[in-house]
Amino acid sequence: MNKRDSTPAWYVVHSRPKCEHIAAALMAGLENVEVYCPRIRFQKSTRRGKVWFIEALFPSYFFARFIPVESLRAVKHSQSVIRVVDFGGNLSPVPDAVITELKKEMQDEEVREVLVDVKVGDMVELTEGPMRGLKGIVNAMLTGAERVRVLLEFLGRENAVEVSVSKLLTEHAPRVVVAKKAS
Repeated sequence: MNKRDSTPAWYVVHSRPKCEHIAAALMAGLENVEVYCPRIRFQKSTRRGKVWFIEALFPSYFFARFIPVESLRAVKHSQSVIRVVDFGGNLSPVPDAVITELKKEMQDEEVREVLVDVKVGDMVELTEGPMRGLKGIVNAMLTGAERVRVLLEFLGRENAVEVSVSKLLTEHAPRVVVAKKAS
């Protein structure tokens, strides 16, 4: 036993997929164990329209602060936990400053809302209306309630169509923009 095993520290816990928040909630009931499972809430265009999703910031992982000699066994055998991440059989603590910075970035919220950004030049697919399924390129950002102009090839011609961003499915990797809190 080394000194590190008898002092509280943050560790990364690997959970079953899509069960991070459940495992963290159950583990929070353990004595002398603190958990942190940051999650994001975002809206995504689907073929059914815009749908809200909540996912772990780090899919299949969350953080737990505990003293290994006292709580490692209980943490490892907690429901939906696969393992406590180690390297070569040695637990590797996460520095407190990293967790503090992460909490600061999340504005001390467990679930943080983010917005997915669309920009001129992005390839998109319409998800609603009579032109559903057609693909085009965002030509311009318009004023108003999140409207854009999309160039669609339809009936052998390029046509400009104005649509709401909520009716588009983007084909680029989403860029995440942290939503500002309304004051």
